Amino acid sequence: MFKKVIIAEDFEEFNLAVQQTLNNFNIVNFQHAKYCDDAFLKIRKAIQDNEPYDLLISDLSFKKDHREVKIGSGDELIQKVRELQPEIKIIAYSIEDKSARIKSLFEDSEINAFVLKGRNSIEDLKKALTIISASDQKFISQEVASALQEKGNYEIDDVDIKILKYLSDGTSQDEIIEIFKSSDIKPNSKSAMEKRLAKLKDFFKANNTIHLVSITKDMGII
Repeated sequence: MFKKVIIAEDFEEFNLAVQQTLNNFNIVNFQHAKYCDDAFLKIRKAIQDNEPYDLLISDLSFKKDHREVKIGSGDELIQKVRELQPEIKIIAYSIEDKSARIKSLFEDSEINAFVLKGRNSIEDLKKALTIISASDQKFISQEVASALQEKGNYEIDDVDIKILKYLSDGTSQDEIIEIFKSSDIKPNSKSAMEKRLAKLKDFFKANNTIHLVSITKDMGII
């Protein structure tokens, strides 16, 4: 089971529920952050102190207030943490139920579990903790399990459209990555971009990138 956990959550009632669940597993070494910036700083300092966290539990949406922040969403926090500490286990804990966003978290940020906030969230969190602590298996709440359906149900999102349009203009994959990084658009790592393109080629049954652009142009997607 996990030894050291950090929770990124800005609503106290959800934070307390997660903490109680951790206590039920006899996990007592945990910290809480209401802002993504603070969570990231704690994770970075723990690595520097050679006492890294082995689990991050993060919400996806954080309410804006008077404080200016560099990391505004759990999605961004998760990706930054994954890049900083690749081996850490990550649970996204959110009311989000859009399949494209959840797929992106699993495929681009390689989260280990997605727990939907709701009537079954505590039981699902317990299942997620048990499964991902003992294996490399993934967990996703049943209510949103359709987000990981067969590839034939892959959903094209706005980021896919941006990628396809840039490719049609002759922009290279590396150049797209740099553009995304400068605009803070995810995915913007090479491995995540390659996975996204592979999914698109598979979905449209394209032999290569040129074929992919041609198909999507003919279909009026770009």
